[in-house]
Amino acid sequence: MTELSAPFAPDWVIPPGASILDLAEEKGWTQSELAKRIGFSEKHISQLINGKVPVTTDAANRLEKVLGSSVDFWLTLEANYQKHKARLDSMARCASWIGWLDELPIKDLMSYGAIMKRRLTQAVKPDVVSDCLRFFGVASPDEWRAHYGGMEVSFRRSRDEQCDVGAISAWLRLGEEQAEKYEGPKYDRAKFEDALHEIRRLTCEQPEGFEPQMRRLLYNAGVIFVLVPSIPRAHVSGVARWLGPSRPVIQMSLYGKSNDKFWFTFFHEAAHILLHASTPEEKKSIFLDDPNAARSTATYEHEANTWAANWLIPESETQSLHGLRNKAAVISFAARIGVHPGIVVGRLQHEGIIEQSWFNDLKSRFQLK
Repeated sequence: MTELSAPFAPDWVIPPGASILDLAEEKGWTQSELAKRIGFSEKHISQLINGKVPVTTDAANRLEKVLGSSVDFWLTLEANYQKHKARLDSMARCASWIGWLDELPIKDLMSYGAIMKRRLTQAVKPDVVSDCLRFFGVASPDEWRAHYGGMEVSFRRSRDEQCDVGAISAWLRLGEEQAEKYEGPKYDRAKFEDALHEIRRLTCEQPEGFEPQMRRLLYNAGVIFVLVPSIPRAHVSGVARWLGPSRPVIQMSLYGKSNDKFWFTFFHEAAHILLHASTPEEKKSIFLDDPNAARSTATYEHEANTWAANWLIPESETQSLHGLRNKAAVISFAARIGVHPGIVVGRLQHEGIIEQSWFNDLKSRFQLK
């Protein structure tokens, strides 16, 4: 992404009173005489000139009669002054919040185009704070901590390292931005289960073939599916969550994704939606998953793992896995049960039936757009 130059934004602002004073001096009037002509006290005129009180509609009418220019001219001056004053006040607050940036994956957000790409000098950090507030949709770091800190209690982690709330919240927000554009049917469990049967058949296809079909099937079932670039510090490559009582989301990255991990992660997230959303309280959970993690002891993770494993390779076929000692046998078995051979290899490696170095050429690496 090309670095963009910031628009001109001076760190000073001139109140409408400067124009009032200039016009009065052109006429040779003192502030005292101007006050008498306008009908304000000298104190009020001084405050008006120094921007301490605003140019009201009444004041604009008086200024039009005494100094000339239209009512709209004076009100526009006041509006522009207040707008630029608010900008400077905002930037002063942002300057006091630059320590917040240490909690966020700023370089990743710039790389993904979520915020403007800038050289992270001290002078521009207040602008970066402002960009991040807009990205997260919060008014201050305190609101960010309240929202995402409160959201953290809903995190269901598959690994202990998933503790960087800044990185996790950034990755979740990138998915939310896509999901917020969704306009489709409400979630239908029966259609979702039917879609999962169809999607399993797509595991043998290349991404350009299965991705549009997969999106269509999930869309028709009311499930939002988003792909978001990984943020390494988050240690998350898949998440299942609900943005509302009828808006489930499966969000995935391609962090460490060979096709066996991609498909296992997808069906693992699908399992969370099917198995762990029977109550409003369960729908508040945010399941953060990483297939590269060690096995979790959490019951909900074990249930999702078992469901996904059996969905891809039916439980009735698991005894046959121990006899798959060469590539030809793996390919034949995969064709018989209707999944990609890479999925079978991943299962064999995971179960310790074969070494991690065996048959990896039967897997594919995904580069989804």
